[in-house]
Amino acid sequence: MDINISHFLFISAALFAIGFYAAIRRRNIILVLIGIELMVNAAVINLVAFANVNSKANAADGKLMALFAIVLSAAAIALALAIVVKVYQYFNTINPDQIEEFKN
Repeated sequence: MDINISHFLFISAALFAIGFYAAIRRRNIILVLIGIELMVNAAVINLVAFANVNSKANAADGKLMALFAIVLSAAAIALALAIVVKVYQYFNTINPDQIEEFKN
């Protein structure tokens, strides 16, 4: 069995759907961040898959964009986790529904 781009696109779509569901349905901030990370990883899979299929473009371009996306995602998650730690220290919860001062 030969693996082609449709396999990568199916895995990426499934990963994105799982991440989107996790980001929308969860009430815990940590699980929302995990869902967002899954969606970013689905985009990275697409970048690498399309870079390897496109014969006109340099294959390293897609991989470098994927690496750049991974680094930015790691920095964003580190910043978000620092904010979550401060919110927990102040409110003693990470459930957004229980934090009254965030509501308008």
